[in-house]
Amino acid sequence: MASTSKSKSRKILLANIEHIFQILSKANPNPKTELDFSNPYTLLVAVVLSAQATDVGVNKATKALFQRASTPESMVELGIAEIKNHIKTIGLYNTKAENVLKLSQILIETHDSEVPSDRKSLEALPGVGRKTANVVLNEAFGVPTIAVDTHIFRVGNRTGLAPGKTPDEVEKELVRRVPDHWKKGAHHWLILHGRYICKARKPECGSCPIFDLCLFSEKNL
Repeated sequence: MASTSKSKSRKILLANIEHIFQILSKANPNPKTELDFSNPYTLLVAVVLSAQATDVGVNKATKALFQRASTPESMVELGIAEIKNHIKTIGLYNTKAENVLKLSQILIETHDSEVPSDRKSLEALPGVGRKTANVVLNEAFGVPTIAVDTHIFRVGNRTGLAPGKTPDEVEKELVRRVPDHWKKGAHHWLILHGRYICKARKPECGSCPIFDLCLFSEKNL
């Protein structure tokens, strides 16, 4: 992520942050995750599977999986071998299959088969870290969290929106600097911006709607 280094010490003015989200929200009024899910449980499983994988790849794998198992009970009944068979096209599928089975068992035994809506309980589940918990809290329960993945880390640093050396630092800056009324959709707007416009190798600065507000010193014109 060397290309972000020249922007890390620069920060967008708070007034301009408001303007950025006005622009992004106008283009996409109802931002949502690109992962396919039907309930909080399938969302949780999809996000666990998405670590070091693309949403497109996860959706291909979970289409058949969720037809067979969309609840903790049906996933446990499906069994580890079948879970692995469904997600074998996803990286680290052996470990992920074990985590999906274990978290399903824990949900049944500890949470009445419901996905918990608090961070501590979510992060206690196998395969669930802070980023995964943030996504589930935001998407399933409407909590104004901001999960930081590689895309948001890059956008936060490049633009000067939320400079930081680690994902946790960027998250803290985003939570501190993004106005409360934008926090519900901030994760989605920023991840989509990083995925389709502010790309890692060849950012499409010429088509960037927030070009004039961005502090990236190596804009690709």
